[in-house]
Amino acid sequence: MALFFSFSIWLVAVVCIAAGVAGTIFPALPGSPLIFIGVLLGAWANDFTLLGWPTIGITGVLAIVAIGVDFVATALGAKKVGASGSALLGATVGTFAGLPFSIPGIIFGPFLGAIVGELWAQRKKADYWHISKVGLGTWLGLLVGTVAKVAVVTGMIGVLILGLSL
Repeated sequence: MALFFSFSIWLVAVVCIAAGVAGTIFPALPGSPLIFIGVLLGAWANDFTLLGWPTIGITGVLAIVAIGVDFVATALGAKKVGASGSALLGATVGTFAGLPFSIPGIIFGPFLGAIVGELWAQRKKADYWHISKVGLGTWLGLLVGTVAKVAVVTGMIGVLILGLSL
């Protein structure tokens, strides 16, 4: 019975880690937190003997870094071009609205959402050149954030592999 329980926990851990890796690219899934949960479950499955606290601690810190990098990169990209709060909200809504449309939706959803949000913010005196810059700047911030998250998540997976091999 204990072996089955341990195997079941490891299976859930692997599913969490795989979903977390996918969530690094697809914004509907919380990528780095899922990976951290998977590492924590994997450690728990073997009473913290196979994966110890250093591995758990480092992956936890990296998960927090990945979340922070995502927010900061998006905010800096939007701020650099003078985006309004409505543009950021529009980019977020556009990201989720684009999910059903696969890769094109993920690429163009935030851009179009930022444009619609900025149009809403400037509805009385729309400056279309500024609005297009806001769309592009917000999208580039999201792109930079995603690339940085991929790097951090790669580090998380590396720490996990190192923790398993020690």
